[in-house]
Amino acid sequence: MSHVNPSDPQVIIFTGLPGTGKSTLSERLSRATGVPVFAADWLLGSLKPHGVLYDLDQETYLALHDGLMETLVVRQLRLSQSAITDCVLDEDTAQRWAGIAAGYGARLRVVECTCSDVELHRSRVEGRVRGIPGWHEIDWAHVERMRAELPSFTLERLVTDAADPLETNMDKIHDYLSR
Repeated sequence: MSHVNPSDPQVIIFTGLPGTGKSTLSERLSRATGVPVFAADWLLGSLKPHGVLYDLDQETYLALHDGLMETLVVRQLRLSQSAITDCVLDEDTAQRWAGIAAGYGARLRVVECTCSDVELHRSRVEGRVRGIPGWHEIDWAHVERMRAELPSFTLERLVTDAADPLETNMDKIHDYLSR
């Protein structure tokens, strides 16, 4: 059942560390609502064969990531349509996107994906093979570095936990989006 009203556009951000369910939840929501999901891993992976991602410093990489994702979101908003994103965002970028969404009469909704069970989280990261063309698989050391570098969110958001059943998290998401 869809809780995303076509006449009430929303920008729905799924963010969190790798292996916490962003892709699974965002894709499930996309299938249920018909709203496109834009995944940063797929987008950036598409650039790698063209040599775009080689030798970028972290600041340039993040600007590219955020800029490409933001462009896709703005395109949807210009069409008066909702967008779902599957990416790791910091709070400053999310707040900027909230302003952009408001400028188009849309609401920003943030779903922060977490995993309270460290062993489950590690097994999810180490056991997955996503097969995204041009993209690399993330290892646990990378997740740990990201955990240390990413500041906590203070924005209003829904927090999901990958240790909970998928349907429980989807029910929470549908309830959150219908408010």
